[in-house]
Amino acid sequence: MSQFFQIHPENPQKRLIKQAVEIINRGGVIVYPTDSAYALGCHLGDKSALEKIKRIRQLDDKHNFTLVCRDLSEIGTYAKVGNQSYRILKSHTPGAYTFILKATSEVPRRLLHPKRRTIGLRIPENEIALELMRELGEPIMSTSLILPGETDPMMDPYEIREVLQHQVDLVIDGGYCGMEPTTVVNLVDDTPEIIREGAGSLAGL
Repeated sequence: MSQFFQIHPENPQKRLIKQAVEIINRGGVIVYPTDSAYALGCHLGDKSALEKIKRIRQLDDKHNFTLVCRDLSEIGTYAKVGNQSYRILKSHTPGAYTFILKATSEVPRRLLHPKRRTIGLRIPENEIALELMRELGEPIMSTSLILPGETDPMMDPYEIREVLQHQVDLVIDGGYCGMEPTTVVNLVDDTPEIIREGAGSLAGL
């Protein structure tokens, strides 16, 4: 049975953030709010938690996972960022974007696209998500909470708890955070290519 935390979207309770991070560090899978939709997350080094997320979403090995980061310097640790890409990242983060970049050796191989060696990275404009990463001290391995056969992410924390209470370790109720997934931008060649139009504006890309 999953735990259920109600966390204030603008002033997250430190005690609950700490407890949520303890669950992540113990290998738990959590549902947490971002600036575009609710997401599934786990520790980036935990193989069994990743496998659990893949089972929930019925994902194959070609799925591009995302590292949700707290700031630009963290993105630079996990991805190779060219000059033009850096300017785009600086002007569009935090925000509802996922950027596909070439990964550095800091990223576990099981998270990478098997052929292209790429990883998705993003910095959400959501205080709960940012506080989780500040407390964790590293990115959260993440993917949108879109169940098999569905096209839109789940958006009601109570419904999420009802459906996934035996499959995840924690559901964080952070209020309404939208139901449109991120805009996905490929920056591998330092020139933006729109892969998916979503919540993030295309202006300036």
